[in-house]
Amino acid sequence: MNYQISYEKRALIELRKLDKLLAKRIIKKIRELETDPFSKDIKRLKGQPLFRLRVGDYRVLFELLEKEIKIIKVGHRKNIYDE
Repeated sequence: MNYQISYEKRALIELRKLDKLLAKRIIKKIRELETDPFSKDIKRLKGQPLFRLRVGDYRVLFELLEKEIKIIKVGHRKNIYDE
């Protein structure tokens, strides 16, 4: 089953702020979620309906809906969980 990827405005803004090579690497990993949203780098966040994808020192927080993966936030592991 393939999933549709969508981005919240905030996640797109955060991606644009990153170095081009890093952003490409993160986008590549996000696209891999389309076919396997439950790979080994995925963990469910406690107390939230969100999942986390690891890409080096960066994290992608996303929501898994019926046939959609909604990218909520992208950022460095040091401060991605603030808020």
